[in-house]
Amino acid sequence: MYPIIDRQELAKGTMVLITVEAPQIAAKIKPGQFVVLRVNETGERIPLTVAYKDLSHGTITIIFMIVGKSTALLGSLKVGDAIRDLVGPLGAVEDFANVGTVVGIGGGTGVAVLHHLLQGYAAAGNRIIGIMGSRERDLIILEEEMKALCQQLIVTTDDGSHGMHGLVTDALKTLVEREKPEPIGLVVAVGPLVMMRSVCQQTKLYNLKTIVSLNPVMVDATGMCGACRVSAGGKTKFACVDGPHFDGHEVDFDELIQRNNMYVRDEKSSILHSIRAK
Repeated sequence: MYPIIDRQELAKGTMVLITVEAPQIAAKIKPGQFVVLRVNETGERIPLTVAYKDLSHGTITIIFMIVGKSTALLGSLKVGDAIRDLVGPLGAVEDFANVGTVVGIGGGTGVAVLHHLLQGYAAAGNRIIGIMGSRERDLIILEEEMKALCQQLIVTTDDGSHGMHGLVTDALKTLVEREKPEPIGLVVAVGPLVMMRSVCQQTKLYNLKTIVSLNPVMVDATGMCGACRVSAGGKTKFACVDGPHFDGHEVDFDELIQRNNMYVRDEKSSILHSIRAK
C-alpha cells in the first residue's frame, strides 16, 4: 500500500495532484519515466507520468486529468488513503544532452510531464525556453514552477484570458521568426496528441529536432501485450519500453489519434455509470 500524503485540485477540479509515499521509486525514477498503479484490487492499471520526486521525503507527485472511471476513483482518494499497487520506474531513460537551447512546449496535464523533463535538460546545462498553453486561464497549471525553471516563458490561451492570445504553435512561430533566439538545439512537446502533431508539423518546416512524450492506451507496461504500439519511422514500437519519448517527426500521429479514440465512448460511459450508481 502507498499512502497519499498530499492532494490538491487543480484547474477547476478537472485535474488532481497527489503526492504518494514511495521511497524506492523516488530513489530511482528519472525525468520522463512513469509508473503504473491500481487504486484497489479490482481496479484497472493506469499509467501516469511522475511530475516531481522528493528524495528527502521519499515521495513522488502525479498530476492527472479525470477522464474515466479509474481516474475518477483515483481522484476521489483523500490524504490518508492509500493506493493498492504502484509499479515503477517504467519507460526508457531519456538522454539529457547539452544541446544549448531547449524549447519545451506543454498543454494541459502535459505541462506536469514537461516540467519534469525540463528539469533534466536544465541539469545538463541547457538554456530553457518554455511555452505552455491552455483553453483558458483557469485551466493553466504550474505557471510559477515553469517561470522558476525557464529563462523565458510564454503562456498562451485560446480565449486570450491570460498571456498571449492564440495557440502554442503561434508562440513558437513568434519565437523562431520574430524574436530570433539563440539557435534551438531541441524542441520537447508534451500534451494532447493533436497539439503535438501540430508542433511537429511546424518544427519540421524549421528543421528543428523534436521529441514528443506519447500516451497511447497501455495495459501491462512491459512490452508484452502490444496495446501501446506506435508507428515511428515506419516501424512498430511499444511506448512502454521503447518510449514514451520518440522523435516527433517519425511518429504516425493520425494512426495514434485513431487508436486512442477507440475507447473514448467507453470512458465517458463508465464514468456516467459510476456517477448514477452513487
